[in-house]
Amino acid sequence: MTTRNALPCLFALAALVAALAATVTTGGTLADHGALLGWYAADCALFALAVRLLRRIPAGQVTALVLLGSAAVAVTGLLAPPRTSDDAYRYVWDGRVQAAGISPYRYTPDDPALARLRDPGLFPAGPCTAWDERRTAAGDCTHINRPAVHTVYPPVAEAWFLALHPFGGGVRGVQTGGAVLAVGTTAALLAVRRRNWRAALWGWSPGVVVWAVNDAHVDTLGVLLMVAGLGCAAGRRPVAGGLLLGAAVATKLLPALALPGALAGRRLRLAVAVLGAFVAAYLPYVLASGVGVLGYLPGYLREEGYEQGSIQRFALLRLVVPDSLAPYLAGAVLAAVVLYVLRRGDPARPWGGALLVTGTALLVVSPAYPWYGLLVVALVALDGRWEWLAVPAAGQVLYLTGGQAEQRAAYGVALAAVLAGVAVRRRTGKMRVITGRGDQGG
Repeated sequence: MTTRNALPCLFALAALVAALAATVTTGGTLADHGALLGWYAADCALFALAVRLLRRIPAGQVTALVLLGSAAVAVTGLLAPPRTSDDAYRYVWDGRVQAAGISPYRYTPDDPALARLRDPGLFPAGPCTAWDERRTAAGDCTHINRPAVHTVYPPVAEAWFLALHPFGGGVRGVQTGGAVLAVGTTAALLAVRRRNWRAALWGWSPGVVVWAVNDAHVDTLGVLLMVAGLGCAAGRRPVAGGLLLGAAVATKLLPALALPGALAGRRLRLAVAVLGAFVAAYLPYVLASGVGVLGYLPGYLREEGYEQGSIQRFALLRLVVPDSLAPYLAGAVLAAVVLYVLRRGDPARPWGGALLVTGTALLVVSPAYPWYGLLVVALVALDGRWEWLAVPAAGQVLYLTGGQAEQRAAYGVALAAVLAGVAVRRRTGKMRVITGRGDQGG
């Protein structure tokens, strides 16, 4: 790696790492998030600069620098306990319950039958006033969110929680697992699109630090499996691709949005493998818990699923149709996009269709949970349509600010960014469509 080409990028990367470390350690928490938006904006500016400078480095030297940067960036997420989400504590609990030989779907965390598994790390003593603490029905303090409901996580996620349990049995172990997954996903992106600088769009992303490492969301495992599965599908290994994609869906369900891209071209063997992997993942837990394996999922789907009470789904669609019609219009829009991808998608580039379906779904639903956008970040790193990064950014802004007006504004800007990206590509003659025509560069 020549010094002249590498030094500016290395300096920008070092500044990004320093800013991320400060964000994680001093930037505030979900309860005190006033400074976080400012820190996030600075992080994103340094991220954009570092990626821009990376493009000046010869392709043969990109892989090592992207991996080095991904590891350095991920480490910053380990510098403090989770700052903006308490989901990791539920992961720790589910892993502990399974290590004790009990199905995670059988009891709720506040059930007296599991009292012997409690410790101060998850059930602290004291005033119970921190942003990530709440009281159980019996008056005990806990870090576990929704302690009175069964777990919502699918079986591959539960297997991951069990695998992490021997490594300390605490939230630090879960965060470390998130860092490993984040860097592993960078490596997978580089393997699928060889020596492609765009892998840094994932590996150096400030969002990945917050959502995948510090908050340790299990969505990252689904992303890694999805990337590997799409790579196998593009490489004409449909069975391996289907098994990996089925495991991804059995991790968090959301990776199912990537399936139309992978299934373009009527891939029957891939579809059968997806279904087989999904069923096989659920079978042991079904035998242990019966219909209880659904956990809190039905209740989660019935409710809005958002912490902020004033936020509803389909924010942009509600601007053009009555609230009662918004779900039907959302279904019609998403169905049309799925059919388009299945008919016109390029089997050699399944991530193109996967990005279109996933990004459209998030724009239509307009969720308040930004870590759902981890799928989009990885798909952008594969496909290159940078404008879709505005979608997870909208989720992050909404997560911190809350409110219906903020929801419409954030996702409205994201939609405008996506449309602007399409217009720019058409204008410059570099339109890359999911059928494979247009720019095929790395």
